[in-house]
Amino acid sequence: MYLRPRNLAIILVASLVAGPPLIAQARPAGAERVATPERAAAVETALARVHHLQHGINASEWFAQSGDYSAARLDRYTDAQDIALMAHLGFDNVRLSIDAAPLEKYPRAADGLNAEFMGRLDRAVDAMLANGLAVQIDLHPQDSYKQQLRSSDDAVDRLTMLWRKLAAHYANRDPNRVFFEILNEPEVSDRYRWMGIQARIAAVIRQVAPRNTIIATGPNYSNILDLLSLQPLADGNVIYNFHFYEPHEFTHQGANWGLSWWSYTHGIPYPPTDAGMQALIDQVPDLEDRYALENYWIDHWDGRHIRMLIDEAAAWAYQNNVPLICNEFGVYRNSADTVSRSNWLRDVRTAFETDGIGWAMWDYRGGFGVVTKQDGQPAQVDGAVVGVLGLKGR
Repeated sequence: MYLRPRNLAIILVASLVAGPPLIAQARPAGAERVATPERAAAVETALARVHHLQHGINASEWFAQSGDYSAARLDRYTDAQDIALMAHLGFDNVRLSIDAAPLEKYPRAADGLNAEFMGRLDRAVDAMLANGLAVQIDLHPQDSYKQQLRSSDDAVDRLTMLWRKLAAHYANRDPNRVFFEILNEPEVSDRYRWMGIQARIAAVIRQVAPRNTIIATGPNYSNILDLLSLQPLADGNVIYNFHFYEPHEFTHQGANWGLSWWSYTHGIPYPPTDAGMQALIDQVPDLEDRYALENYWIDHWDGRHIRMLIDEAAAWAYQNNVPLICNEFGVYRNSADTVSRSNWLRDVRTAFETDGIGWAMWDYRGGFGVVTKQDGQPAQVDGAVVGVLGLKGR
């Protein structure tokens, strides 16, 4: 079994201090990337800044994942009190999802971005910074926008131009705490095409925002396998990310998206138990669906299983001498029992921290949320989730 470091960041810093020969030894066989002093210095910057991204929360369904970006909704869905609460609970960063469509909506200001939408977005970003939170500027468009990237070079041009404007707009904020995430779950299955797209956008961001750290990801849906297929960018000032929702049979039970049979599952235990699983499997009519759920049971999903998978992501980062985070993980709470949900969150969070990987839970007030909230009302904190995340507040 591959021997992983217990703290990824410490090992990477040590290799950087030792100089280029040690960095070269740590590269996977056949890698063409040259460990120049300039790149080593850029990697060291990213390694220092990743410490601002240790315990994060996703601010979802606010500036993205919605068909309503009106001023009335934006002002009440997540507000200044929510941002202050995120900091108070002990989160150190917010991944702020931003849809592409309202950014490009007319009328546009001189910088080419929609002025009204950007004004509210600026207030959110600045409020987070004022509360001591780092911000991941996460471009998070609808699936249809991303799917055009698979074959349309015009779509790539459009995304590149959008990032030129967005990165320039935020280049004057604190570069230690404002990060640019190129694209959420790209949905581009051709990894070589995605690597070319990502390299092009990273270069444009670097032109207009030379001091900021970029967040890059693997192709398709940003899972661990996608990460393992990725060749790091030539730019050293980059943090890499992946998403973790394994196994979906548990984390997405009751969800009305993805596989159709998830929507009628509920109460699936984690870890799976013989008594609990047999009764659930007997209720699944389709043989293929029953087979998938039964595999969750017989695969013995538990903390050790999860840790071994996350170890593989940590090993990739170690071998490539790059910092790594997981900026999405969680359990759909509507159909999962609270004890099993807490068990899974604890096991995943513990695995991340054992491997020195920073994290951001999905999400603040959505279907996977750490709080429940009615628009315009104070948020109600789920104390059990805060506890298993190891947060102690400020």
